[in-house]
Amino acid sequence: MSFRLQPTPVARPNRCQLFGPGSNTKLFAKMAASAADVVNLDLEDSVSPSDKDSARANVIEAINTIDWGTKTVSVRINGLDTPYWYRDVVDVLEQAGDRLDQIMIPKVGCAGDIYAVDALVTAIERAKGRTKPISFEVIIESAAGIAHVEEIAAASPRMQAMSLGAADFAASMGMQTTGIGGTQENYYMLHGEARHYSDPWHWAQTAIVAACRTHGVLPVDGPFGDFSDDEGYRAQARRSATLGMVGKWAIHPKQIALANEVFTPSEEAVAEAREILAAMKDATERGEGATVYKGRLVDIASIKQAEVIVKQSEMIAG
Repeated sequence: MSFRLQPTPVARPNRCQLFGPGSNTKLFAKMAASAADVVNLDLEDSVSPSDKDSARANVIEAINTIDWGTKTVSVRINGLDTPYWYRDVVDVLEQAGDRLDQIMIPKVGCAGDIYAVDALVTAIERAKGRTKPISFEVIIESAAGIAHVEEIAAASPRMQAMSLGAADFAASMGMQTTGIGGTQENYYMLHGEARHYSDPWHWAQTAIVAACRTHGVLPVDGPFGDFSDDEGYRAQARRSATLGMVGKWAIHPKQIALANEVFTPSEEAVAEAREILAAMKDATERGEGATVYKGRLVDIASIKQAEVIVKQSEMIAG
C-alpha cells in the first residue's frame, strides 16, 4: 500500500439525495420534512429557461426561511456552458444565509470547470465575509467527465461528493438507450437459450468510486428514471452499494425509503461486523494475524471492511 494514505471523506449521512425543481415552491417544505439526508434544490434541468430567474429567487428564499433540520442543503446550478450559472452562484451565495451547505455542479468535464466555480465562490466568500465554506458536489455526465474523473475528484478541497448522471452520460457516449439507469434490454449475453443481462453503468460507477475513494470524496449513485419500478430501483441501488457508493438520488418521494433501506446497514450486517471485530481483537491478543469466523478466514483486511459498516451505522444513528 502506498505510504500516501487515502483521505477520509466527510462524515455525513448521504443515503438519499432528494431533488426538487426551484420553480415548484410547494415542494420545499415537503422536502425539508422528508427522510432524505440531502436535499438538492434544482436550478438546472427541471427548470425551464423562462423560469430561471424566479426559480433562483425561490431557492434563496427557501434556504433562508425553511427549517431544514440536519439535512445537507445543496443547490444544483446550471452548467458552465449556459449563461445562467454565474448568476446562480453569485445570487445564491450573496443572498442565501449560512444554511446553504453545498453547490452541485452539473456536466463537469475537466478540473478546469471546478477551478472556475471555485474561483468565483472564493471571491464571493471573501467579499461577503462568509465564515462557512461552501462544499462542492459534481455530476459526471459526459465522455469527457469520465475520462477526467480522477483529476476532477482532486480538483478542489471543496470537493465532497460525485454522482453519475446516467441520461446525459448515455447521450454523450452515444449509447442506444433512452432509459435513465437500470438494466438495458439490449445489453445482454447469451448462454444457450438464456439471456443474462449485464450492467452497462458498472464500469463508469467503478471509475467514479475509485477516483472518489482515492481523493476523499463521497461516491453517489445518480437517478433511476422509472419511479414506478421499486424493484428495479432496489436492484440498482444494491449494486451501487456493493461497489462502494454511499447513496442514491431520489427523483420522486417514493424513492426515499428505498434508498434509505438499501444504504442503511441492516442490524444483521452490523452485528456480524461487530462480531468480526471482536474475533480479530481476540486473535490479535493471541498474537495471530488472522482467525476463522463462521467457517471463513478473516484478517486485517476484514477489520477494515467491518469498520466501514460499523462506522456507517453509528453515523446514521447519530
